[in-house]
Amino acid sequence: MPTRLLQEIRQTRPFTSLEQEAHLSILRTAAALDHALAEALKPHGVTPTQYNVLRILRGAGDKGLCRNDVSERMVARVPDATRLLDRMEAAGMIRRERGTEDRRFVTTHITDQGLRLLEELEGPVQELHRKHLGHLGEEDLAALVALMDRVREAL
Repeated sequence: MPTRLLQEIRQTRPFTSLEQEAHLSILRTAAALDHALAEALKPHGVTPTQYNVLRILRGAGDKGLCRNDVSERMVARVPDATRLLDRMEAAGMIRRERGTEDRRFVTTHITDQGLRLLEELEGPVQELHRKHLGHLGEEDLAALVALMDRVREAL
């Protein structure tokens, strides 16, 4: 009997291994969750990647972070963080300032507008997480988190 993933992607042959099926299942699930988040954020004029950056910068506090530190903390890495930050700065979500001693060092900060946006999104995003994952229950969610940790450790 075909698995649910085989049916979803309309694949007629079985997977070559359980590892392949697990890998594709993780990717398919991540894509579905990311798409749902993108759709929820779209009316607010922010992408999931920008939302991630705003949360990182809010966590950094008044000190801010340099571009490389922001990039390293992102859930999904982007190839051109500078362009991403340029767009966010143009939209008023962040601000950047050059160091006084070393002009090459640029610190990125979240703006009041960015903070207000995060505050506005907090409830809807939490509700989205509950809608998509809450049915699993605490025990299954903790097991899922632990399994994903183990997968990333092996990388």
